[in-house]
Amino acid sequence: MNASHRRKRQQLAETSGDKPHYHGHRERLRQRLIAAGTSSLPDYELIEVILFASNPRGDVKPLAKDLLGRFGGFAELLSADVEALADAGLGLAGIAALKSVREAALRLMRSELRERPVVSSWDKLIDYCTAHIAHGTVEEFHILFLDRKNVLIKHEQQQRGTIDHTPVYPREVVKRALELQASALILVHNHPSGDPTPSQADIAVTKDIVKAAAPLGVTIHDHLIIGRGRHTSLRDLGLL
Repeated sequence: MNASHRRKRQQLAETSGDKPHYHGHRERLRQRLIAAGTSSLPDYELIEVILFASNPRGDVKPLAKDLLGRFGGFAELLSADVEALADAGLGLAGIAALKSVREAALRLMRSELRERPVVSSWDKLIDYCTAHIAHGTVEEFHILFLDRKNVLIKHEQQQRGTIDHTPVYPREVVKRALELQASALILVHNHPSGDPTPSQADIAVTKDIVKAAAPLGVTIHDHLIIGRGRHTSLRDLGLL
């Protein structure tokens, strides 16, 4: 049954006075979430809860399951482009609901990185970078700017490229570091293919940034390449 038929059945049920089959489901789901915690909900039910506000009356369970199947999982759905979500049938309210939840999760993770030196919270850093860009469909180049105590000052996306290339300009990287009075940087970019193996271009641009930053007292701690469930550290490979 497609979405149009479901809406017609819902409208008929409401106008005839009959209760829809999902009557009370939302309240029960909310109560279970509060009583047992969010971990008690499978992915599709958590997506349901997120979509409740964007669809106050309808049954969103079929939509939640369809979205997870279409995009391949929870993380992939939350990371999907706005255009892809719209093509999947979500309206502005639904897209805004999903994107706000993703941003809230990223801000929570980023706040934890500001509580102590990033270099002593490496696992949290990897989790944060993975959540942020692992499921991107194009390459993105990000910079984490650190102070003298290696505490996070700011995280910025500097460039967004194509499926296998992002233009990076060492002078712009160093210029921004000086503007923020950063003492150290961690470079991060994703490989949409899922394979985090560094290319020769990745290695070359990293060395160029190190060369440009060193005379100005800015240290490059690492360049992380994020794949799907895997990552590569150029420092661990002995390339920094």
